[in-house]
Amino acid sequence: MISPFHIAIPVHNLEACRRFYKDVLLCEEGRSSDHWVDFNFFGHQLVIHYKPKPEEDLHTNSVDG
Repeated sequence: MISPFHIAIPVHNLEACRRFYKDVLLCEEGRSSDHWVDFNFFGHQLVIHYKPKPEEDLHTNSVDG
């Protein structure tokens, strides 16, 4: 048996991701706000968080130009 875990995922489109987890994967929606949504992810807690900008490219730095 796997111990329950919590995972948080940054997303750029909260409503599209909400529909995916709810309607495609059939995850039960829990609490939510304007910036995040909790789901029961097959016995685990999954939270999608709205993040307006993409993550910085971690494969480059100022030295790489």
